Amino acid sequence: MRLSIVVPCYNEEEVLPETSRRLLGVLDRLQTTGLVSADSGVYYVDDGSRDRTWDMIEKLAAADPRSHGVKLSRNRGHQAALLAGLLTVPGDALVSIDADLQDDVEVIEAMVRTHAEGAEVVYGVRDARKTDTVFKRRTALAYYSLMKFMGVDLVHNHADYRLLGRRAVEALREYGEVNVFLRGIVPLIGYRAEVVKYDRAERFAGESKYPLRKMLAFAVEGITSFSVVPLRLIAVLGLLISMFSFAMILFVIYGTLVLNAAIPGWASTIVPVYFLGGIQLLAIGIIGEYVGKIYLESKGRPRFFIEKTL
Repeated sequence: MRLSIVVPCYNEEEVLPETSRRLLGVLDRLQTTGLVSADSGVYYVDDGSRDRTWDMIEKLAAADPRSHGVKLSRNRGHQAALLAGLLTVPGDALVSIDADLQDDVEVIEAMVRTHAEGAEVVYGVRDARKTDTVFKRRTALAYYSLMKFMGVDLVHNHADYRLLGRRAVEALREYGEVNVFLRGIVPLIGYRAEVVKYDRAERFAGESKYPLRKMLAFAVEGITSFSVVPLRLIAVLGLLISMFSFAMILFVIYGTLVLNAAIPGWASTIVPVYFLGGIQLLAIGIIGEYVGKIYLESKGRPRFFIEKTL
């Protein structure tokens, strides 16, 4: 079996030497045991890095024929870079893993063995979040709970560390959307899937490419790409507010005609106006997010361009 390891990179020059050493070590062991063929390799996808990441990839490729590089023409984001690697590199099975070494590379052997037993998709799932802060653990739990409520089918505690067989990769190629959210797309493929658990480590070097702002944007991307629940919630909220408003009208009529008492004060007028105004702006914002996605998808622009390969 020819195995290709896809590693998306953005400003990862500090960690790449160690990443290469560990991944090539894994390939050595897999080739020695006969689990993968001699033409297996590691493919680094440079997502328009601003540092010397591509120079480092060129050196790695020159030093070992199993190391390869794919350079995108510009920065397209982690998901697009990962997709570019998956749809470009050869191999009977493809493993995707980030360059920061937080994911345990030793689990690749277990993934390969599970694939050999018939699984077309093998998810790397974090067994624990001991290295994460309390804030990150709680926000992660809230994120998965929210996605489940929204009806998005995600594998709990799974990022983008997974093995895809060639059949799964070709199925993935059929998904042509511009707004790429692989954690939601891969479960839709439907082939036999298994899980391999591991302990997530701290980043080996460099800084995280997913600050809070990007994590929130990523969550919104996942929800709006795979769920229409927010739109339905707007409709339900609108119905509830309409019913409340109708009840208020009846109350005012009753107070005026039966009790012969007008309701004094400006609060009963101003508060509902601000409340309804806020609800309307929120609803417009949610609808706008979906309309924006329709706009981007309708143009059908290419998701990435490959400038160079090694």
